[in-house]
Amino acid sequence: MLTNLPIYIPLIFGLTTVETLFMFSWIIKTSESPTTRQHSTKIIIGLIVWLIIQAVLSLKNTYNSDTNSFPPKILLFGIVPPILTIVTLFAMKKGRQLVDSLSLTNITYLNTVRIPVEIVLLWLFLNNAIPELMTFEGRNFDIIAGITAPLIAYFGLAKGKISHKTVLIWNLVCLGLLINIVINAFFSAPSPVQKFAFEQPNIAILNFPFSWLPTFIVPIVLFGHLVSIRQLLRR
Repeated sequence: MLTNLPIYIPLIFGLTTVETLFMFSWIIKTSESPTTRQHSTKIIIGLIVWLIIQAVLSLKNTYNSDTNSFPPKILLFGIVPPILTIVTLFAMKKGRQLVDSLSLTNITYLNTVRIPVEIVLLWLFLNNAIPELMTFEGRNFDIIAGITAPLIAYFGLAKGKISHKTVLIWNLVCLGLLINIVINAFFSAPSPVQKFAFEQPNIAILNFPFSWLPTFIVPIVLFGHLVSIRQLLRR
């Protein structure tokens, strides 16, 4: 367990997770598909159950105990399941129908959650819970996506003053930023495959509530980019 963290850090991160859940719920409920809207409650309940499962695993120290196990437990029980879910949605016809029914504008606004996430990461670094390379003072430039998302959503999609090609490029660049921090976070966490930050490993994501970052927030943002890219390419 992380100790001696100022209470505002986990509190604000918890609120950011709730914000992500509410924004994604809004995206599902405003879908163009009546079928998707009809099943929105089930989807939201499923996401809440997933968050509870991750909270229990973290609080029981499943992820931060025996960090020498391979594959890392957080990868096996927290990251792989949502990735497989995303792959399944894009592979199945009904899944693609759901993907194509979501509002591109609303999905773009979802990226604003990356701003508070980046602020929390900076605070965690200042409290010796993650390495500097995971912040915007290091190798993490993900905050750019959060800051620019409202501009792209409003001027590019709501008002049509930015071409769809530019919006597509923005999504590809921001997807690259996301992949960049995911790779750095994974290889700086305590595990047999750790490559970076041995002086200050990425221990935060193995503890509650910060385990929600790789197991919930990142998969949601990743899903949003993949949905956006698919819709823009189809147009």
